[in-house]
Amino acid sequence: MFKVLVSDPISDFGLQQLMNADDVEVIKQTGLSEDELVSIIGDFDALLVRSQTKVTERIMEAAVKLKVIGRAGVGVDNIDLNAATNQGIVVINAPDGNTITTCEHTFAMMMSLARHIPQAYAKTIDGEWDRKSFIGVELRNKTLGVFGLGRIGIEVAKRAMAFGMTILGYDPFMSEERAKQLGIKLASRDEIVRTADFMTVHTPLTSETHHMISKPQFEMMKPGMRIVNCARGGIIDEMALIEAIDEGIVAGAAFDVFENEPPASDHPFFGHPKIIVTPHLGASTMEAQENVAIDVSEQVIHILRNEPFKNAVNMPSISPELLNKLQPYFKLCEHLGKSLAQMTDGAVRQITIECEGELADLDTSPLSPYVLKGILSHHLGAEQVNIVNAIHLAKQRDIQLVFQKSLFNQNASSKITIRLKTTEEERWVTGSAVSGIGERLIKVGPYPVDIEPKGLILLISHTDKPGLIGRVGTTLGVNDVNIASMQVGRQEIGGSAVMILEVDNKASKTVVEELEAIPEITRVREVNFD
Repeated sequence: MFKVLVSDPISDFGLQQLMNADDVEVIKQTGLSEDELVSIIGDFDALLVRSQTKVTERIMEAAVKLKVIGRAGVGVDNIDLNAATNQGIVVINAPDGNTITTCEHTFAMMMSLARHIPQAYAKTIDGEWDRKSFIGVELRNKTLGVFGLGRIGIEVAKRAMAFGMTILGYDPFMSEERAKQLGIKLASRDEIVRTADFMTVHTPLTSETHHMISKPQFEMMKPGMRIVNCARGGIIDEMALIEAIDEGIVAGAAFDVFENEPPASDHPFFGHPKIIVTPHLGASTMEAQENVAIDVSEQVIHILRNEPFKNAVNMPSISPELLNKLQPYFKLCEHLGKSLAQMTDGAVRQITIECEGELADLDTSPLSPYVLKGILSHHLGAEQVNIVNAIHLAKQRDIQLVFQKSLFNQNASSKITIRLKTTEEERWVTGSAVSGIGERLIKVGPYPVDIEPKGLILLISHTDKPGLIGRVGTTLGVNDVNIASMQVGRQEIGGSAVMILEVDNKASKTVVEELEAIPEITRVREVNFD
């Protein structure tokens, strides 16, 4: 008999599969402290939590029988994933359970925005019968721009089409073929901003998406735009949005999320006549709470019975012998993938992993999730991608994964080259992991370099000319960007080259533009390995 502990309030209806199983005993004990959990967890095979219980390394060390931790929801910030992996405990979540609920809340906000429903309601219950102040707009024949075409973004697009809307979509991983099947026209961010009537965001919050809609976008925006954000606070610059509304560029906005939650009581959104707000209710329905419990309960049963399962968020096991040989390359592969994602433009189409030396004689397929994690997490967010779901996410986005081995050069030192082919270009990097030295980035494209993949670097493509290094250093120095180290990779004197600068602080967009204005410089990219 398997024993399952439910330590947070979870819907009984959602737990029904577990409760009805002949080989499972479900025990509900909520509100436990860490000490209390440590004292009892040794008797349980599975633990189900929401967000209240913090599953620490100390708890897992005491969980001598624990096979699985189920998170009834998406985020796993309350679970120590490294400790779980070290203890051989599978961690699963329920990424699909909130999809429809969040989609419907988005549409409710869009409808409310189009017809001024909250404002009209407030005035009516105050005793004022005002029909003239709330002239709205129809959704029919309007254009909706959808940023992020994952599960939620696609569901929103489907419903918008049913209302007679034209859909423009922005997603770096969506192929033209897939978009066409969905009835969505792919567009750039600026194209959506210039042409859409409504706009909704469904991307994770990353360094790339933070303030992706800010003052420059509002300055080029089609007048009368209506904006909805039920994804993550910080994707849209809140202060710039206020200015755009007050200037008459944006007709109104509806936000379920804020950069800081809960927002301050004097937040400028509150009381603004053209802004609708809700307190992060995107996943707050009875059905969503039940769905995530149902999803996670089903997978827990599969794991306990040694049946195939899905939605794991930590590393699957491989043989100890192979693990020992590949271990030094896991982080290297993630770093190589992360650097390539920040160097390239366009939608990812193909990733090639080339192995040389002793690696060519091993099963190197366990390295692929780390490469994919590095590439995909840059666009989707680190919290959305892990080494178990990375391959699944790549397949969803029609990304081809290719393995190549140099079988005739096995006496050479082991190294890995990752090639990233997008709709616009192909770039590659090569790395090695040497005992006693650690990870090294040894080539950027054809250019030999030797750096440790850590921290923040500026990657500058340029023509090899005297005096260029001085001008770059002066530009950075004037702008208080400190250089920690520098090296140049080139193939011939006076030819194309790459300059790599390890810097102590981030270069602003203005600084990057100043560098790119130097005639010999063709491209500047900032790469963050952290």
